[in-house]
Amino acid sequence: MSELLKKIEETLNVIKEKTSDKYEVGIVLGTGLGGLVNEIEIEHEIKYSELPHFPLSTVESHEGKLIFGKINGKNVVAMQGRFHYYEGYTMQQITYPIRVMKFLGVKTLLISNACGGMNPIYQRGDIMIMLDHINLLGDNPLIGKNEDELGPRFPDMSEPYNLELIELAEKIALENNIKLQKGVYVAVTGPNLETKAEYRFLRATGADVVGMSTIPENIVANHMGIKVLGFSIITDECFPDSLKPVNVQEIIATAMEAEPKMTLIMKEVIRQL
Repeated sequence: MSELLKKIEETLNVIKEKTSDKYEVGIVLGTGLGGLVNEIEIEHEIKYSELPHFPLSTVESHEGKLIFGKINGKNVVAMQGRFHYYEGYTMQQITYPIRVMKFLGVKTLLISNACGGMNPIYQRGDIMIMLDHINLLGDNPLIGKNEDELGPRFPDMSEPYNLELIELAEKIALENNIKLQKGVYVAVTGPNLETKAEYRFLRATGADVVGMSTIPENIVANHMGIKVLGFSIITDECFPDSLKPVNVQEIIATAMEAEPKMTLIMKEVIRQL
């Protein structure tokens, strides 16, 4: 057994002390977006500090717990707090919880993030469904020896975000009169926000929004055959010619304001899976 699989087994052994259930849906909650946890009929929760080989959340608004329970009758496991490359973790550490989710039975991953909007038709507070992404993090969680038991050496990424799930989310949004954008997310390392010149460059690459997360988890989920649906909440407008200073408190406040609409869509997607 490889070192990674041994670590996963050690983590699962601690989880199995609390629950032996299978969880078909995994959820990763981004900055300021932890409120979906309030919709979960919580059965168990485990602090990251109690789980072998789990990193610890160091970012404001990221609680640092693995939540087990039900949403609309479906078993879900949610990360209340995620990990970022800028915290000093490796790509393998950032994505380790997604590996564990696969062994808990997860087939569908719902993932969210707060981001900066670069597309001029986007407004602060908009929700964007992720259609595709551009990885400018300068690293990849699949670098190194491939774990053949988990997935192929060269996983296909022609549909990183599942089209059927995107259609379902769009239908739910329409039925509930929720405005949705659709676009491309680019990830950079951070933690500083970008300069005007960098926003111009990133927009020129074909990206609509910019953030500092999500892509590593998506790559690993696709590697293991997990379907992904991604949501970005636009917390600030990154238009170079009218750029204004922004702080993390404003970003979190905007994310929390828009979150109930995203939560409604996520809950209904889970119900209809």
